Amino acid sequence: MAIPRLKDYQGPALLSYGYRPFFFFGALYAGLSVLLWIPLFYGELSLMTAFTGVDWHVHEMFFGFLAAVVTGFLFTAIPNWTGRMPIQGMPLLLLLLLWMAGRAAVTFSGQIGWIAAMAIDLSFLGTILAVLANEIIVGKNWRNLKVLLPLSLLLLANICFHLEVHFSGSSGYSYRLAMTAAISLIMLIGGRIIPSFTRNWLVQNNPGRLPAPISKFDMLTIAVTVSALILWIAIDLDLVSGVLLFIAAGLQFIRLIRWGGERSIREPLVLILHLSYFFIPLGLALLGIAGVFPDYFSPLAGIHALGTGAIGCMTLSVMLRAALGHSGQKLRSGFRANTIFLLILLSASTRIVAEFMGDYYGPLLQLAALSWFLAFAGFSIGYSPLFFKPRA
Repeated sequence: MAIPRLKDYQGPALLSYGYRPFFFFGALYAGLSVLLWIPLFYGELSLMTAFTGVDWHVHEMFFGFLAAVVTGFLFTAIPNWTGRMPIQGMPLLLLLLLWMAGRAAVTFSGQIGWIAAMAIDLSFLGTILAVLANEIIVGKNWRNLKVLLPLSLLLLANICFHLEVHFSGSSGYSYRLAMTAAISLIMLIGGRIIPSFTRNWLVQNNPGRLPAPISKFDMLTIAVTVSALILWIAIDLDLVSGVLLFIAAGLQFIRLIRWGGERSIREPLVLILHLSYFFIPLGLALLGIAGVFPDYFSPLAGIHALGTGAIGCMTLSVMLRAALGHSGQKLRSGFRANTIFLLILLSASTRIVAEFMGDYYGPLLQLAALSWFLAFAGFSIGYSPLFFKPRA
């Protein structure tokens, strides 16, 4: 790995590295937006948005919260990959303000008009994609160009989301495309960092069987999963897409087992990565079952296993680990980190179970939302010194 060079930066610590502003504000927004979503869901609150309440919630999870976290991660990782200097100071602040403008534009799209809201919202991901492509190409880090593909799909999904909601009143194809982009990112990046971090910890603390190296099996698993998700985008859930999703779930579970996560149970910072990835095979399996038995199972359980589970747990666990490492702290989980991990796992689990517990759906939904809020707000506020103070 190339070692990034740092400019002689004298400005606010928050703008000294990409992960700082986007992790802090992205996590805080994730928590606060869900607090808005619950009264919105029950009709106790209305927003001045051109979207329905459900579409606003879905859009902001993918293109608000997730886009910020992915930006923070890639703005921190790519300087390591290329050896180029990270984006700091005023350029970073302008990108943050562009992201914030997108959140305001979508929320008030009913007032400013859907075209203006779409233009402002899309400008963030479009700019981020151009900046990252330039960094990778100038740094001649060709092998990491592949991370731009899921990001490009996320931008495409955002374009489709605005158009689909305006012209058809729903976001069926768009949210499935966004989910495919997000899960593809986790498969690519998670498939790199989870076995790597696990191997590093096992070598030092629990010698023995190590994670399997990347092989053709991983490529097969990713190919089958992407194919299943593309079929899900195109035709939604039916017998054929359901069976293929179930096959992808089995392959993903085997992939996860090959990384030896059970041997890292003594280190929550490593174990949480495996538990987060587990929601991918679980979500694919639940979607597959819903496709095969549509009269008995709702697809929402699988959708939230992938969304609240895989995306929520993985982003939070990666943010916490990256924030600790890049701010000069020891990579150890304490009471705060373990509490955050338990809260996000509780949120994901209760949100999935709620789909099978009709009599308790309301309380479980509220518990899932509260746990999500406490996990993400607890991360952004509880670890705020890692973002606002210089590196130790």
